[in-house]
Amino acid sequence: MPLSPPVEREHLHTRRYEFHGYRRADGLWDIEGQMTDAKTYDVPNRFRGPIAAGTPIHDMRIRLTLDDDFTIRDIEMETEAGPYRICPAIVSRFAAMKGQRIAPGWHARIKKMFGGVNGCIHQAEMLGAMGTVAVQTLFPMREQRQAPTGKPAFLDTCHALASDGDVVREFWPRFYTGS
Repeated sequence: MPLSPPVEREHLHTRRYEFHGYRRADGLWDIEGQMTDAKTYDVPNRFRGPIAAGTPIHDMRIRLTLDDDFTIRDIEMETEAGPYRICPAIVSRFAAMKGQRIAPGWHARIKKMFGGVNGCIHQAEMLGAMGTVAVQTLFPMREQRQAPTGKPAFLDTCHALASDGDVVREFWPRFYTGS
């Protein structure tokens, strides 16, 4: 069902996220993301000159390479466009993600490592979302290859997957906790 009709308004800003998950030939996984921000009007910019309406003010990309245990084996980042000349200088700091694992606490870990002046909020936000994309990419493929031994990590991550709910009772009855 669509949202209700809005009141009359003027479109000013568009942010786009796009993510893709890949299984690699070498057995690892790539999760790629791109974020763009654009205005519907021209923006003066001291560093880039005028930025025409529709031209990305931000255009940033990330590739995470993961193993089957969601451990980051490699990370590649690129700031194709930013509002300041210095924006791309921070991407090398994100190499600290190598060896980190996408697991509960993922968002808090990103905030701790790259919050404030220690990172780029746009890249950090994208990394947060990429954790979910990694789960959506790897879990179905891993389940095809191996029988799960414990409670799936995605249970209890939202109301639909509550351990005492109908979805878990139907699809993961072994982990159902309702009456």
